[in-house]
Amino acid sequence: MSSLAIEMQDVRAKNVFVSEDSLQIDLADGRTIIAPLMWYPRLWHGTPAERNMCQIIGDGAYIHWPELDEDLTVLGVLAGYRSAECPESLKKWLTERADPVETH
Repeated sequence: MSSLAIEMQDVRAKNVFVSEDSLQIDLADGRTIIAPLMWYPRLWHGTPAERNMCQIIGDGAYIHWPELDEDLTVLGVLAGYRSAECPESLKKWLTERADPVETH
């Protein structure tokens, strides 16, 4: 196994911070990843409170935002992958946020 493969396997999130324009992930090995928030539309459209309600799961391999129904892999962010959500899906999600259906 190459040293790059070993290094990539050890990537784990320790802390997550979301500002108005960026996603910052502090890794367990001391590195920090910063990505533009516009790469992740659900985070971009989320409120500050929703953005701050994230869970680091899978021993630090994944980040989940329950209020925004968003999941990212730490490796994906490190590799520079943007959201792969199709425009139709995002549009539907935005419409549902604007006009939530009350359930009783």
